[in-house]
Amino acid sequence: MVGLLVASPIFASLAKSVNPFRLIGVGLSVWTLATFFCGLSFNFWSISVCRMLVGVGEASFISLAAPFIDDNAPTSQKTAWLAIFYMCIPSGYALGYVYGGLVGSYFGWRYAFWVESILMLPFAISGFLMKPLQLKGFVPADLMKEQVPDTDASRVQVRNTSNDRDESLSLKEEFGDKSSNDQSKSKSATKMFDQFSRFLTDMKALLLDKVYVINVLGYIAYNFVIGAYSYWGPKAGYNIYHMTDADLVFGGITIVCGIVGTLAGGFILDFMNNTLSNAFKLLSVTTFIGAAFCFGAFLCRNVNGFLALFAIGELFVFATQGPVNYVCLHCVKPSLRPLSMAMSTVAIHVFGDVPSSPLVGVLQDSINNWRTTALILTTILFPAAGIWFIGIFVHSVDRFEDDNEHQMSNVERSCAIPLLHEKTGESSTSHA
Repeated sequence: MVGLLVASPIFASLAKSVNPFRLIGVGLSVWTLATFFCGLSFNFWSISVCRMLVGVGEASFISLAAPFIDDNAPTSQKTAWLAIFYMCIPSGYALGYVYGGLVGSYFGWRYAFWVESILMLPFAISGFLMKPLQLKGFVPADLMKEQVPDTDASRVQVRNTSNDRDESLSLKEEFGDKSSNDQSKSKSATKMFDQFSRFLTDMKALLLDKVYVINVLGYIAYNFVIGAYSYWGPKAGYNIYHMTDADLVFGGITIVCGIVGTLAGGFILDFMNNTLSNAFKLLSVTTFIGAAFCFGAFLCRNVNGFLALFAIGELFVFATQGPVNYVCLHCVKPSLRPLSMAMSTVAIHVFGDVPSSPLVGVLQDSINNWRTTALILTTILFPAAGIWFIGIFVHSVDRFEDDNEHQMSNVERSCAIPLLHEKTGESSTSHA
């Protein structure tokens, strides 16, 4: 979690100057190496450091994958595409439990890490080999370089015209080399300062955006409950209903309802017409209904009634994944989308699921009643629904089509063709 939270804003900031797929390639390379070295770990601190670096690798996806999907998805299916992406989280957990159990039991836990790193290696390499793609709202870095006159090439052309000019230019080059060495340190410091200043400016823009702040506040309250559910849910189920297989039951419900609910939320918002106002309507309604069912589940004395109500509640609760991230992407201008996703992730973890588990543990130690503790925890979903309900009435504008800070010309736009669209006329033109 430390690696994820520290690296997410860094990757988001670098997206303005480095091609996103190269950043994803770097992140997945770090992930691959860190996972491999987890299998070589020899004590607690060695595997902890490796796990921290695994978080750094994940951070490249947090801030860059969702904007890429949003760029390439059809207008009428944007939330559905995002929902399919976020569906990979619960399905990944399910596959991870099965894979880890099988490989660990037959070959040992170290091989589980090693095989996993080998499986990721082709994806890490593809990040460097795939055709460069710029996110909407950013000028391609290669084009910016091409627009700057190549001084070295121009000097060579001038030298060929006159010997006198050649001598004068060579003297200028020698002088320029000496001065450039002296100024290199100051330039790098200035570049870092400019990067930091730009980051602070972007952060100010996010914090002043009412729609974004409301969305993230609701997401924090929501994640506070979901994080505590995932940690304490099986223990609460074991103590309240005496379920011997509580881990399997809670895990199975979360995986199935997570996949179905996440997909359903995305498709429903697209069916409603994916606007920011409709997204807040869906967020508030599904969270409120889900909270009511989960609250009723923990009131139920019968274990079968609990499982039925809790499954329905989680189905509604997980329907928020597509809409909440759709709001994060569309309430800000395109150039802020990577940072928007990164800071949303940082906020929901720092203020949501990270502190929720120990705080719920303290509460349980104090009252010593798991049913009451679970009911108190579940009530936090109602404020989350209320916060998102406020978002319905806040003036919101979909800024997906806003001009970015570096206006792109028609030539630049023609060069920044999305990865999923081929230049169909290219081959015919070359043959002609």
